[in-house]
Amino acid sequence: MIITVKFVNIFPHLKNKEKRITMEEEQSNAGDQRWDLSFLYSGLDDPQIDADIKSLVQMAENFHACHKGKLAETLGKAIFDYQEIKMLENKVMVYLFLTQSTDVANSAVKAKIAAADKTLSQAFGEYLAFWDIELVALSEAELTRLYDNDPLAAKHRPWLEHARTFKPNLLSESVESALTKRSSFGPSAWSEFYDELCSDLKFEFNGQKKNLEAMLHGLSQSKDSQERAQLLQVINRGLKGAFAKYAAQTLYMVVGSKAVEDKERCYRHPMEARNKSNRIPDAVVNALHNSVEDIGGPLARRYYRLKAAHLGLKTLRWSDRNAPMPFSDTTVVPFSEAMKTVLEAYQSFSPKLAEMVRSFSENKRIDVPATKGKRGGAFNYSVVLPERVSASFIFLNYLGSSRDVMTLAHELGHGVHGLLAGKEQGVLMSHAPIAYCETASVFGEMTTFNFLQKALLEKGDGKSRLALLMGKIDDMINTVVRQIGFSNFERRLHGLNPTDRSWSEPQKLSPEELSAIWLETLKRLYGEEGEVFTYENTENLWTYIPHFHNPFYVYGYAFGELLTQSLHAQQAEMGDRFEPLYLDMLRSGSTKNVVELLKPFGLDPRDENFWANGANMGLGAMIKDAEQLSRSMGVSI
Repeated sequence: MIITVKFVNIFPHLKNKEKRITMEEEQSNAGDQRWDLSFLYSGLDDPQIDADIKSLVQMAENFHACHKGKLAETLGKAIFDYQEIKMLENKVMVYLFLTQSTDVANSAVKAKIAAADKTLSQAFGEYLAFWDIELVALSEAELTRLYDNDPLAAKHRPWLEHARTFKPNLLSESVESALTKRSSFGPSAWSEFYDELCSDLKFEFNGQKKNLEAMLHGLSQSKDSQERAQLLQVINRGLKGAFAKYAAQTLYMVVGSKAVEDKERCYRHPMEARNKSNRIPDAVVNALHNSVEDIGGPLARRYYRLKAAHLGLKTLRWSDRNAPMPFSDTTVVPFSEAMKTVLEAYQSFSPKLAEMVRSFSENKRIDVPATKGKRGGAFNYSVVLPERVSASFIFLNYLGSSRDVMTLAHELGHGVHGLLAGKEQGVLMSHAPIAYCETASVFGEMTTFNFLQKALLEKGDGKSRLALLMGKIDDMINTVVRQIGFSNFERRLHGLNPTDRSWSEPQKLSPEELSAIWLETLKRLYGEEGEVFTYENTENLWTYIPHFHNPFYVYGYAFGELLTQSLHAQQAEMGDRFEPLYLDMLRSGSTKNVVELLKPFGLDPRDENFWANGANMGLGAMIKDAEQLSRSMGVSI
């Protein structure tokens, strides 16, 4: 594939206004940017893997012998021993997961993971099931005495108190043990095979066979409306049939098993477990959904009308949703330049964070290229390893688009968050709840966006600035509106009725029924057919969203985006006071709830206007700016 552009590049290190580069050349540029996992194990056949798994079984057995029935006396030591188990487990599982992520169909890796998962599930089910149950059974008087006399118990007070909120939802020790032992044969096994099938999907386009990542990349990069429509048609058709049937069955296994377990655990509704895990009241989660529907949806439709005007279209097809502007620069950005840009952006805000970003390249903790057999998408995996070593890994499918550069900034935000929290809080309290672990990643994107925008402002390049701005708005709508659309679809699967008023038992749904619900939830936020979009070739797109296998994960993206927009607005007001408070927030890991996290910044997410303000200060302000720049170019709605 050859890309030729004649537009000013928004990336400051690419000096040529005309750049001709083949995708194969770019891939060779990214090809040597692979992570090095040898500091964990020398390879899949390293005997230390089995030795560590054997040690974990023994450590679990010893934990049971030393602490069962004795936590009122041994809690501090038990926390220490439990940390040791979790850190060694992290070492084994992060290595196996990351190894598989680069080659999901590798039978040797799959066998190793299955064996490890089975062995550890059996051991942990046998020896650790008592831990949560006896932990929450400790009396307040016993805990107060332990907090006063044991420094390790005192340090872990936030973790202990949060664990105790699940007391009404725990089952008997024998049942918890059985559930743990069977976990490796449940919905996760369906999801694992789904990942393998998804990575094997091939689509015939223009005489070439492409994987899903390449097709979606083309959909967001092509400036040809007809080509975009054809790409979406091929994607939608390729997802139909056997893959859609398997995707539907996987969702049924996830939803059905959760419904049974939730009922046994006495959760009031399917979202309660996730909301409690996120430390967010149900009312706040509902307010988020309502605000996105009432404010985010109309803002998105307003923006897409502007986008249609730039594209010379009266109505957009769904394939036009992420289309670049006609004047956008679609130069392939070599990974080295992307890394340099993101590093300088982080440096402009925080030298401390920039130093940490630099370490990802220096320590080979980033896996960059989109290679055959690789897991789709991008992620960060942060862990605390034995000897309390904080480590973080970035996984990309980098193809050189400006969106890929922002993805790099996003995942590095997760990475620095994980490193700071891991070092400060240790293995049990390092990972922030999903709903606000997105804060640092979104902030990293905004920092990179502002860095690039400032450079264009200084050049007086309004056209390139508008292209950058509209690309960012595309991403924000995808993060807020689209993810709440996902959440609405997911809530329907788990039994929420179409009016959002009551839950019922979930039903087994055919691919056709799922497609109908998918289209309903699309139109709820993006408008009826013909209002802004036409929806041809969209009915099967639910099939390739793996987030649904982790129930109610998706609303965390919208939560994190809107929270961060409110937080980002405070940066200008607080000046030099902002950075140290922000770094302290990242270091806090899971030790604070969202109210405590935002208090130093003068923000309160319990305020009914908080989410509306986040949407208006971020997305709304950017759309207004885009409209003003568009008018200067003679384009308006």
